[in-house]
Amino acid sequence: MNASVAVAPALPTHPPTGSHPVVVNSAVLATRRSRWEAPAYAGALLLTGILYVWNLASSGWANAFYSAAVQAGTQNWVAFFYGSSDAGNSITVDKPPASLWVMELSARIFGLSSWSILVPEALMGVATAAIILFTVRRRFGAAAALVSTGVFALTPVAALMFRFNNPDALLLLLLTASVAMTLRAIDRNRLRWLLLAGVAVGFGFLTKQLQAFLVLPVLAGLYAAFAGVPILKRLWHLLAALGAVIVSAGWWVAVVELVPASARPYIGGSQTNSFLELTFGYNGLGRLTGNETGSVTGGGGTAAAGGGGMWGSTGLFRLFENEIGGQISWLIPAALILCAGALVLIGRAPRRDPRRILIVAFASWLVVTMLAFSFMAGIFHAYYTVALAAPLAGLVGASGAVLFRHRGRLWVRILLAVSAVVTAAWAWVLLDRAVSWLPWLKVVVLIVSAAGALLALIPPRSRILTAATLSALLVGALLAPAAYTIETVGAAHSGSIVTAGPTVQGGMGGFGGRGFTGGAPGGNGGFGGRAPGGNGFPGGQTGTGTQGGTGMPGGTGAQGGAVAAGGRGAGGAGGLLEASTVSSAMKTLLTVDASSYTWAAAAIGSQTAAGYQLGTGAAVMPIGGFNGSDPSPTLAQFQAYVASGRIHYFIAGGRMGGSNGGSDVSSQIQQWVEANFTAKTVDGVTVYNLTAQN
Repeated sequence: MNASVAVAPALPTHPPTGSHPVVVNSAVLATRRSRWEAPAYAGALLLTGILYVWNLASSGWANAFYSAAVQAGTQNWVAFFYGSSDAGNSITVDKPPASLWVMELSARIFGLSSWSILVPEALMGVATAAIILFTVRRRFGAAAALVSTGVFALTPVAALMFRFNNPDALLLLLLTASVAMTLRAIDRNRLRWLLLAGVAVGFGFLTKQLQAFLVLPVLAGLYAAFAGVPILKRLWHLLAALGAVIVSAGWWVAVVELVPASARPYIGGSQTNSFLELTFGYNGLGRLTGNETGSVTGGGGTAAAGGGGMWGSTGLFRLFENEIGGQISWLIPAALILCAGALVLIGRAPRRDPRRILIVAFASWLVVTMLAFSFMAGIFHAYYTVALAAPLAGLVGASGAVLFRHRGRLWVRILLAVSAVVTAAWAWVLLDRAVSWLPWLKVVVLIVSAAGALLALIPPRSRILTAATLSALLVGALLAPAAYTIETVGAAHSGSIVTAGPTVQGGMGGFGGRGFTGGAPGGNGGFGGRAPGGNGFPGGQTGTGTQGGTGMPGGTGAQGGAVAAGGRGAGGAGGLLEASTVSSAMKTLLTVDASSYTWAAAAIGSQTAAGYQLGTGAAVMPIGGFNGSDPSPTLAQFQAYVASGRIHYFIAGGRMGGSNGGSDVSSQIQQWVEANFTAKTVDGVTVYNLTAQN
């Protein structure tokens, strides 16, 4: 073994009591393992996989917006490449296609189903957990690695999003890999690891655009501060890594921008058919400023000023409020407390101390992302906080290990006790928001955490005391988020906006709630419903979903009254956040002779179109994209499609365009159809046969 390599110590029975700083050699810690470690790692990852796969198919198509795009990608390679919403390639989803590629390849191999779409997401969760485990293990040992893995697996929003088909799962996997590879580059002074980190970030951009770049200042700062090569060489390496980011992200962007607009689908989410506009507007700076042309509504205004806008108030405490707090914030106070203590203990260690580097990496990643989410005035959903799950888990496990190994110092014991008490108090607040859900749980958490705090104050004298202290601290910290996670795993989730855990007071209810396809009466409101203490979405037709909440503007209550009864209705037109349902009569109507048309039907809004597309297997054109506010197609283009016999039916309803400065072309198209074609009603849905003009 190289002389510069130190062995990560096991948890000692009697930690050091001196006042000297905690110092290790600057090289990477050795990978010497005890016999029990490999089975423990395998068991931890297996349990994570079981947790994320359990009851997975209950969510059906999950977010039908992306599932419909997966379906399109299995039917047409052009749709696969661009991330089209439909196999007719009328428009793309409002994100780059990297996350779709994974699901589409799975669906092409195993056939289109809920399992083939969602199992890859669960496997991404296991892969992310594995990266966290082995990254922490190299520097802090097996116990810290297992704690980090447990914290990650039991984070409610992680259990939600690694069982769902939004892009966030792949994004977090790629960003976690980029951090791990940057740490390897620092450990080994190897450019190739830094280049691989750049590639991971680049594909993160192809997953969810500029959100991936939040990690770039963290990675650049880490390498500049801690790499073991001369400063000029560090700068050269960073420039090379930036080149890797640009190439790995830019190749697809270049194709999209260079191909004539007439030869590719419209770029969903943009107003000018430009991916660059989508990147820097709707999905970029608009998320920070609230100026998102074509979105459901402006995100700024009162929200930007710290008031209560549609996406919640902005400010330092945003991530601790309403239903957002229950997604991720359980251990954030403890993580910050433990991080501060660990950095003090490592204080005078050499610059390249591997433990300090990892703690700084996870802490800076966590804080940068928290600040971005806290102050973004545009569209913000509670599930975005899954981006915090990996750095939070790594920080808790690593920092906690440093403090626990040095409990011989009085101030360390006090800090451990304080973190336990603060965590329990915050868990009480979060659990108290859940009204009548498991009212006894907060009492149990408080008792166990109090016991852990008292045990932590006792100087370590035996293995039994060490084991009892560690057990009480971990159970007290993880019991509440674990309960939230189990609640999440046991429930179905569908629609565009979902949250983990039970309904909470002050939450956004049907708009930001769990989003059930079929839920309990009076439970967590799906679209068209109103959760207790929550807010419906203003305007539109009155829905008949959970608790009789209000529908979306210009839309219909998705899923109808059947949602409140836990089932599906005969059919529904859908709306902005939930897909339409397809009755047998509608399915028969749309599938007869569907192969003779490019699109079996056209409908306003991607969610409305997605339900019909998934229900029939035929391409359905989503007029206006997700919000119904994209100028795709124009009225002239739509008229040309109809004249050439490429669209069979027009399905009325869905969300109209013109929101927040977006195009009103969808309204123009519907008015033209109504004036020139005869309507008929099929199971409560108004349909126009576009091959039979008045």
